[in-house]
Amino acid sequence: MTNFTIEKQLTLSDFRKIVLEERPVSVHSSILENVAKNHDFLKGFASNKIIYGINTGFGPMAQYRISEQNLNALQYNLIRSHSTGSGQPIDPTLVRGLLLARLNNFLQGYSGVHPELVELLVELLNKKVYPVIYEHGGVGASGDLVQLAHLALTLIGEGDVWYQGVIRPTEEVFAELSIQPLKIHVREGLALINGTSAMTGIALVNLLQAKKLLEWSVFLSAMTNEVVEAYDDHFSHELNHVKHHPGQQAVAKMMRSLLGDSHMIRSRKKHLYEGDKMDQDVFEDKVQEYYSLRCITQVLGPILDTIEQAEKVIVAEFNSVNDNPIIDHENANIFHGGNFHGDYVSLEMDKLKIAITKLSMLSERQLNYLLNARLNEKFPPFMNLGTLGLNFGIQGMQFTATSTVAENQTFSNPMYIHSIPNNNDNQDIVSMGSNAALLTRRVINNSFEVLVIQMITLLHAVDYLKCQDRMASATKGLYEEINAIFPSFVDDAPRYKAIAKVRAYFEKSEPVVSKAIRQQQ
Repeated sequence: MTNFTIEKQLTLSDFRKIVLEERPVSVHSSILENVAKNHDFLKGFASNKIIYGINTGFGPMAQYRISEQNLNALQYNLIRSHSTGSGQPIDPTLVRGLLLARLNNFLQGYSGVHPELVELLVELLNKKVYPVIYEHGGVGASGDLVQLAHLALTLIGEGDVWYQGVIRPTEEVFAELSIQPLKIHVREGLALINGTSAMTGIALVNLLQAKKLLEWSVFLSAMTNEVVEAYDDHFSHELNHVKHHPGQQAVAKMMRSLLGDSHMIRSRKKHLYEGDKMDQDVFEDKVQEYYSLRCITQVLGPILDTIEQAEKVIVAEFNSVNDNPIIDHENANIFHGGNFHGDYVSLEMDKLKIAITKLSMLSERQLNYLLNARLNEKFPPFMNLGTLGLNFGIQGMQFTATSTVAENQTFSNPMYIHSIPNNNDNQDIVSMGSNAALLTRRVINNSFEVLVIQMITLLHAVDYLKCQDRMASATKGLYEEINAIFPSFVDDAPRYKAIAKVRAYFEKSEPVVSKAIRQQQ
């Protein structure tokens, strides 16, 4: 696999290559030289000066001076004392994102760390050794102290790690792979735990999955309109360009690209404007569809805009210096402040989880429309291809979708405003950013479950109508791919394993709309 050399500011695409594609990493020599200069400056500057976190205690204990012989012990004590996480271990993929985010912080050259720390983080990424880090512990100011303490615990050769999908003692894995633990030089303990890298790494993975969910939602919304033979004007250029929101216009353009060669989508002009329709007192054709079919661009447009805004903010945080104090060797000074505060990440994650919850709500409403024969007046109840009364169709799956959306709605309560003072009121206003990022992760995972059930229902709709030859090439292609994984069914049997297979396809596939549009070109 091609090596990825870090030599400049990283993009979300770079993050995807390193974290999700697991590309090996190296760091350009000029960046390492700058890290070394920064470390050497701190080592010299700190002599005979009171510098927070180097020869003082931490937080409210900063008024206590630490003796020369205890300086290294101070850093080790900080790491060990804050390794207090609880709850479930964070998924190893998220931890890989966290590792890269912490590495990228140090590569900015303002943290005073020894280059050995950078090299060790690179080694863990390349050997796919991931610290066991727990969900509960971070309040998101002074950074993700508890989560990052577990990262630091691994680096000094203690605690546990994920290796090849199994949790094992760090010491054992390091010995097996000939990895040398970190030795503290000046302030590596504080530098490691004082920052926003846990919430940021998780947030970047969330963004990549949210982008994928948005494209799936556009695709399934287009397919839903197609099987019910909806009108084409609600995603037309003419209607959407007069609403000056880029997200809405982009969603409409995607739908037009997907459905351009469909023989099922109807032209309003042809079906309602031409010919003599005015002699009817009651129109057989609905003049307008339900909102979940007709207002897709207006619902998904703001979600797309929210994702893109979140990307700008989170990528900026990813490339920022987010610890304290800032070691500035260019200006020969050290600056104390609060760059570890996670409000930027917390607020964007709250907005993102609200947006993705709305996406799941749209899917649930479209699903309900397809399953309710009294609404659609087109399909059998619960898309049941068997014997009504004897068989149940998608009825059981709908319960899962509905309850999962309800859980999303509960999780969407914002963390950003749930500051609780702690640390003897030193941390008197905090971000709860790691909580926000982890809850957003839950909402995203839940939403994949809901969209998968909608996909399975659409598969049944196509088979019921036998309309494959009239479908757009893009939607027909997706139908064929999913049908190969999970064909429509008549009999009643447990389907949870098959649902899991479709979900795995949804999560691992490349963005579906982009792929379909590229194939048409």
